[in-house]
Amino acid sequence: MAIENMPKDPMMLLSFVNTSLRDKGIDLEELCKSFGVDRREIEEKLDKLGYSYNNELNRFI
Repeated sequence: MAIENMPKDPMMLLSFVNTSLRDKGIDLEELCKSFGVDRREIEEKLDKLGYSYNNELNRFI
């Protein structure tokens, strides 16, 4: 799944990514590899909303 196939709405993307991280029990790097997406692209989209990835919590906050 490419970033183009992920939710377009930034809030939906946030929910999708955080839910996937939680449910799959993987970190952001693994999630991006499994979906074939660029980590920076996700981080940039969510940064525009004021969210950044927290390694310790393994989610965007």
